[in-house]
Amino acid sequence: MKIYNITDKEFTPYGRVLEGYDISEMVRVMEKTPLPEAGVVYEPSLKELEELEAAKAFREKGFGGLPIQVGYCNGHNNMLNALEYHRSSEIDAAVTELILLVGRQQDVTEEYFYDTSKVQAFLVPAGTVVELYATTLHYAPCRTGKEGFRCVIILPECTNTELDRGHEGAGEDRLMTAKNKWLLAHEEAGIEGAFCGLRGENISV
Repeated sequence: MKIYNITDKEFTPYGRVLEGYDISEMVRVMEKTPLPEAGVVYEPSLKELEELEAAKAFREKGFGGLPIQVGYCNGHNNMLNALEYHRSSEIDAAVTELILLVGRQQDVTEEYFYDTSKVQAFLVPAGTVVELYATTLHYAPCRTGKEGFRCVIILPECTNTELDRGHEGAGEDRLMTAKNKWLLAHEEAGIEGAFCGLRGENISV
């Protein structure tokens, strides 16, 4: 599939590049976070990141003063596997170069199915800060080389944490796998308990 640059106009429906944030301290902290040899690791909240001045800037400027969590996603992923969305923007700070696979929530059918042929890929250079809009379908970043990827993930507090109760009802409620997280999985990914709403190829990059 074609891989666009995050600065290309094709990214406009999905989000925007954010300027004016100094993530140098975050990069130093992230260099000490684990990078698995296979798969990915995700931590919604890391105290060492949340105590940095950059985190305060993201809270005040990026989220308008709302409580936030600052965590990370690291790994060697190269598959789509699933797409998720939130009721809020997500801010990603690319510590290393990585690829984002994204789609539009508006293209999810009334039965909560999504055609993976609509997915687009975007290269995010190291040091780039990106806002993904609430209606942007996304999941774990993909690597661009054998060294894997590291990415800071910033979201409203408690997002992607364990639900207080099960969500097994009809409609959109079936998609909830965590707080503020609605997930469409691909059958080939074998994600236990997830609604398999992705139709088409399980894209790899």
